[in-house]
Amino acid sequence: MRYSYYLFLIPNYICCMTNESAVADKLLQVQAVQLNPGKPYTWASGWKSPIYCDNRKVLSFPYIRDFIKSELCSVIFENYPDVEVLAGVATAGIAWGAMAADQLKLPYMYVRPKPKEHGMGNQIEGAWKPGQKVLVIEDLVSTGKSSLQVCDVLTAAGLNVVGMVSIFNYGFDVADDAFKGAGIKLHSLTNYEVLIKLAIDKGIVGEAQLQTLLNWRAQPFAWTGA
Repeated sequence: MRYSYYLFLIPNYICCMTNESAVADKLLQVQAVQLNPGKPYTWASGWKSPIYCDNRKVLSFPYIRDFIKSELCSVIFENYPDVEVLAGVATAGIAWGAMAADQLKLPYMYVRPKPKEHGMGNQIEGAWKPGQKVLVIEDLVSTGKSSLQVCDVLTAAGLNVVGMVSIFNYGFDVADDAFKGAGIKLHSLTNYEVLIKLAIDKGIVGEAQLQTLLNWRAQPFAWTGA
C-alpha cells in the first residue's frame, strides 16, 4: 500500500482518503492552514480572508514534511517525466523545491521576487542552460499573479517552463484564467474545496460557518468579513 509507512508514524491517519484529502488533513493537523471565519485575516494584498495558509509550518514536522515531499515527487514523476530542472519560488517554495530536487536527483535553482541589490544582482540563483525544461515549485497559489511572474522571469532567461506544482491552491477563477492565458499547466496537491469539506467532516468548522467560507470563496476581493 502506497502510504502504509505513514500508518505507523502519523496519528489519526485516515486510510480511505484520496491524495488531496490526505494532504489537506496533514495541513490541518499541524495548523499550517487556519480557519477563522469570525475573525478574518488580512493578506499582504489587503484582502480580508477567513483562511490563512502557511505551509512553512510543515517543515517543523519531519514525518508530515516527508509525506508532502513524497506527494510532490509523485506528481512531478507522473506528470513531468521529461523535466530537466526544478525552480523554487522564493521564499516559501525554496525548501520544497530543494527537497523534491534532491529526492528526484534533478538540478535545482530558485527565483527571487526581484534581482538582488548587491553582488551580481541575480534574480535566478543556480545554474541552467537555455532551452532546458524547468518545472516551478510553489508553496501556494492564490490569484496566480506572483507565481506567473516567476514563470516570466524564467522564460526571459531562455528556459522552457513546462508547468508548476503547488502544495495548496485556493481555486480562484482569476488564477485559473491567468494560468490558461499564460499556457502554463498547474498541478496542486490539495485545494480549498477539499480542505473545507474535510474541516467540516472533522468538526473543525461548523455548518453555520460554511456559508461564510463559501461567500468568501465566491468573491474574495469584495469580501469584508463574516
